[in-house]
Amino acid sequence: MHLTADDIRASNRIKRLNLINAITGIKPANLIGTINQSGHTNLAIFSSLVHLGSNPALLGFIVRPTTVPRHTYQNIMHTGYYTINHIPQAHIEQAHYTSAKFPAHLSEFDTCAFTPSYRANFKAPFVAECPVQIGMQFVQSIPIPTNNTILVIGKIVHLFIPDAAVTAAGHINLEQLTTVGIGGLNSYYALKKIGQFDYAHLHTVPNFASPPKTLAKSFDTHEATIGLSKPNE
Repeated sequence: MHLTADDIRASNRIKRLNLINAITGIKPANLIGTINQSGHTNLAIFSSLVHLGSNPALLGFIVRPTTVPRHTYQNIMHTGYYTINHIPQAHIEQAHYTSAKFPAHLSEFDTCAFTPSYRANFKAPFVAECPVQIGMQFVQSIPIPTNNTILVIGKIVHLFIPDAAVTAAGHINLEQLTTVGIGGLNSYYALKKIGQFDYAHLHTVPNFASPPKTLAKSFDTHEATIGLSKPNE
């Protein structure tokens, strides 16, 4: 299949939504928990979570256009706090239906049978059923004029993970946690660990294909001159 931008625009709405939402591959599956100023809780599924940095520890997610009520975003703007919770395999159907357009006074925690959990005097509800729970403090929101979405950025202030799933080096075994990923809008995938590799240093890259000697030499010269760059934290 080959589709041009014109082909994509000409596709019917449902096909376009399914295709473009799935084309990036497996995405994180998270429930974001919030509470409003009146004490009403809200829970919504998001697949747009992205790592922005580890020092400080920042995460971002995308809010769709606010031409209709976006309770998660409104609650974060009012309170400044929210939680991010990994979805376990046993609760994918419940999690999926938090995406329905519930009125603000009707909590998805209640309707979709999740348990709000308040820990460490944090101001937003965690999800008791989720094995990874992250307490977030709002930092900033960045409007994206191209499609009227909003990038919400927050910093991690609490992190709850089962001890057995974390190595001394900080690696998290997501397969052991039996959490899931999302493909497209409504397909859920189990996570299976298939490999782990050391930090990629230029001189430790396996010889997958012998590079030209001139290229290898230029790498060595460049590294000696300016040093290897490090990935973003």
